[in-house]
Amino acid sequence: MLSTHHDLSALPDPQMDRQFYEGVPFKRLLAWGIDSIIILLVASALVLVSFGFGAFIFPLLLFVTNIAYRIFTLSRNSATLGMIVTGVEIRNSSGNKLNAVEAAWHTGLYTAFSLLFLTLVISIVMMLVNERGQGLHDYFLGTTAINRPNSS
Repeated sequence: MLSTHHDLSALPDPQMDRQFYEGVPFKRLLAWGIDSIIILLVASALVLVSFGFGAFIFPLLLFVTNIAYRIFTLSRNSATLGMIVTGVEIRNSSGNKLNAVEAAWHTGLYTAFSLLFLTLVISIVMMLVNERGQGLHDYFLGTTAINRPNSS
């Protein structure tokens, strides 16, 4: 699972099937914004249902909500709600949608790399220059984001 050598031949070819990768980095950014708003709203709702006690641990509440939201949505749809809105989904190196274990790995690495400014910048640059638009976490997992095919 965690490697830098993945056979990606089951994924759409970026040269022959460009439509799967066109605009994906921008769509991922837009999806991230949508997901951030959803996570903030869910965490805020948890503060309300906890009669305000959640406000004392709000950063932790945001962190846990983020992890749970991403694992849950990625394992169900291979896409977060933001990705669904923007028409993007994550595929593994076999070209399949993510299962629960892959969704957990994807979320864990994404979160870890997002916490460090240097790895976050490296990941963003990789998405912009890699022919498959893979971020650092995608590169290590053999996953990639593609435009959602019409048939799935």
